[in-house]
Amino acid sequence: MKTQWHSLAFSGLILHEILDHPLEDETPQARLKQVGMMTIIYSMNQAHQKLTLSSIMEVTALTRTGVKETVDLLVKRGMLNETIVKNSMGRGTARQFKISEGLLKNLSSFNESRASD
Repeated sequence: MKTQWHSLAFSGLILHEILDHPLEDETPQARLKQVGMMTIIYSMNQAHQKLTLSSIMEVTALTRTGVKETVDLLVKRGMLNETIVKNSMGRGTARQFKISEGLLKNLSSFNESRASD
């Protein structure tokens, strides 16, 4: 039950952050894509999957460009942090993502306030 509340709290938090704080020249469709992408990324994170463009493409069946466009907006919002790592073959580089500490801190604060009620 605790995991379900945590997931529900995360969903509410990302809805609030994305829908209530639109970026300049951002379409409603782009915001909805971001909500969906954060939901998928959160699920992948909970399953301890690597958060790279390739792994997200595999889960979503989107093109690299489709994933990149949405993920780039989430990085711009500060919801995801990006680092450059070696790719799975060890020869090139890959973009790896992590849910931002600020977002997780907001989620933790929400859960703590809920527990004290």
